[in-house]
Amino acid sequence: MSKKPVWIAAITRGHNAGVCLMKDGDIVFALEEERLTRQKYDGGPYATMIKIKEYTDKLDYLIVAHTQPLDETAGRVDYSGDDVYTGLARKLGLIDRKTNPMNHPQVVDLAFMHHKLHAACAFYRSGFEEAVAVIVDGAGTFLPMGINNEQIMTWETETLVDCNYPADFTTLFKHYGTRDAIPGVQQRMPSDSFGETGMYHDAIISDRAGIVKCYEAVTEYCGWQSIEAGKTMGLFPYGVENPEIPEMFDSTADYPVSNRNFIVPRYPNGAVINQGLYHAAAEYPEDPSVDVTTLQSRRDMAYAVQTQTQEQVLRLIRKAVEMSGKRKVVISGGYGLNCVANYWYLEQLKDEDIEIFVEPVSNDAGTAIGAALMFWHGLEEDTTVRPGNTLYLGPAYCYSDDDINATAEKYNAVVSDTTNEEVVQLITDRNIVTIFQGRSESGPRALGNRSVIYDPTDPNGKDHVNAVKRREYFRPFAGSILEEDVHEWFDLRGMDSTPHMMYAVNCQPGIEEKIPSIIHIDGTCRIQTVNKEQNENYYNLIKAFKEKTGVPIIFNTSFNLGGEPLVETLEDALWTLQESEIEYLYLPEYNKLVTLKNS
Repeated sequence: MSKKPVWIAAITRGHNAGVCLMKDGDIVFALEEERLTRQKYDGGPYATMIKIKEYTDKLDYLIVAHTQPLDETAGRVDYSGDDVYTGLARKLGLIDRKTNPMNHPQVVDLAFMHHKLHAACAFYRSGFEEAVAVIVDGAGTFLPMGINNEQIMTWETETLVDCNYPADFTTLFKHYGTRDAIPGVQQRMPSDSFGETGMYHDAIISDRAGIVKCYEAVTEYCGWQSIEAGKTMGLFPYGVENPEIPEMFDSTADYPVSNRNFIVPRYPNGAVINQGLYHAAAEYPEDPSVDVTTLQSRRDMAYAVQTQTQEQVLRLIRKAVEMSGKRKVVISGGYGLNCVANYWYLEQLKDEDIEIFVEPVSNDAGTAIGAALMFWHGLEEDTTVRPGNTLYLGPAYCYSDDDINATAEKYNAVVSDTTNEEVVQLITDRNIVTIFQGRSESGPRALGNRSVIYDPTDPNGKDHVNAVKRREYFRPFAGSILEEDVHEWFDLRGMDSTPHMMYAVNCQPGIEEKIPSIIHIDGTCRIQTVNKEQNENYYNLIKAFKEKTGVPIIFNTSFNLGGEPLVETLEDALWTLQESEIEYLYLPEYNKLVTLKNS
């Protein structure tokens, strides 16, 4: 008799909410809520939970990942009183409807484990048999602490975790941040109060901004939401080292101690710069229409926060190796998406025999993946190493010709047969083309399934595509390159490939002038290597581009407009074309080109 499959769904509730559905230890799909609701960073994974029903009618376990426990959920279901997530799963029939909803045995609440779930996502997907995790995050689990005979609220900022199979995650060090004005308290903290019976870890409790909070402060100073730190990373190379900017960290401390006189945290959300300490920071243009990012004060502040925070993370990497004795390091949490820093570590660590893996889904959506993987390996005592070789983890879609034609007609578009060669001709004629195929990418990077593509040799390409996508002038673009050609064009600092676009790498001498539209002002490019096994359709398109132009690389950016999530469905794709100046949508699975009539 065949064994009944085990279905596990893990959800993350806060910003970047989403679901990871797993069957017998394999990911069926992982999807962020924003892709379905079209609301950037959307919380509350209701639409994605409903998506589970397309794959299974029953779950064995619903794992809930968040920074606060379920019993502190804001909403409750009328009459039954269960939390909204248990209630939705029960009403959908995914879990037993007859069980007491206030204490449902199929629902597992992994509160107080936010950073461990980041660590689990990175560790299980790294392919390492053992590792130490460096988690650098804005504000993780909400943890009440007794300090100086007072009860204060703290939040995780940086954590070092020893990771072992099947599901052994032991905290070695943690920095807890708080809004309360207290001196730094250093102590050994019993971990059993947070789920690690009999274990202790080194703990720092302080009123200082963590590494990500410093980055958030500068991001807000530049005029954006604190969560939009990627824009600050794009602005940084326009700045220079400015002696008027105070040091953000105490370089003599053995953990990240920020300068509270300069950067004041607002846990859990954001931080602010004390502009009185840096006179240029208080300067604003008289004309409110002036883009403040053109002011050197903003550029220099972005430069300062990038260079100083990456130095602090490097110190944490070395601290993690020292404390654990392990030389394989996995990196996650929001700062893991900093592709400038990720590349910089490779140069700094090249002589230290330290191997790093940076988790591509380092944002909070990755905690759903980590929760599902951790629970499965613990439940089954499974020590099988399954490297996360793909990010094409979105739901599967299958469109008939009738579906494609009907959707195109709705948006006043026409459908025609096409080939890679014809699409390449469109691109070399300096047309923007979108590509839509297969399963969407997990995480924030577009990797050829939901991408906007263009000619990288166009000297004006960066400004043109930024304008069409309604993005800031300084935002850099990525390139997708045939894996076999990457080393002739870029310096990967010892890596064989970089399939998930997690590094902003230097181009080789003489390359910048060949592909100017995807080389950033600092001479780097966010690179995705592509081979035939990873994405055959995309590989063949890039190869066709190479055959016509001699350039084995194509301009790639995410298929969305400024402030919008990546498109998820064919409907989303056509809507985006309708709302922009983009004319062409390529569907390589069907050899179809969709063209808007009224563009």
